[in-house]
Amino acid sequence: MAVRRKHIRAVAERILVSHQIHKAPVPIKEIAQAMGVQVKEAPTEDNLSGFLFRDPQHRQAIIGINKRHHPNRQRFTMAHELGHFLLHEGERIHIDSLAKGFEVNLRDDASSLGIDEDEKEANLFAAEILMPASFLEKDLARLDLLDEDANGEILEPLAKRYRVSVQALTVRLSYLGYVSI
Repeated sequence: MAVRRKHIRAVAERILVSHQIHKAPVPIKEIAQAMGVQVKEAPTEDNLSGFLFRDPQHRQAIIGINKRHHPNRQRFTMAHELGHFLLHEGERIHIDSLAKGFEVNLRDDASSLGIDEDEKEANLFAAEILMPASFLEKDLARLDLLDEDANGEILEPLAKRYRVSVQALTVRLSYLGYVSI
């Protein structure tokens, strides 16, 4: 199965329009909550960034976020898990104990490797919702990215504005064709 790039961008754009969001930073936690998803933050093992817990019987969903991680990483994880919630109705891991029938999707170090198609889609959704192409286009129109020596000086404040890491912003700008890495 190929990553559904156009579909994912359309989903992210519809959410931004319906929530009347026109500039960075995108309030991802508020969006998730407005969509009926509870967001819980707690410290956990470092290799666990977050998880999506679904209870289809009660039509509830919870996104869990590792509070020990940097706030920018927490935002990306929240967006990633919201991507799973919106794009992937069934998940891989089932708990066969007291929570029988619940489905869990864990975000861990393997998620960032981009091997699994669902993980690629969730990562792309996170990038599309947190760093929308239309927002970046407007912000970049005022900047000169052609001067490679100035990239660090330009990217750092831009990453702060979007509340993402410089690495995430660089990957996004490369994906959109603004920079090469």
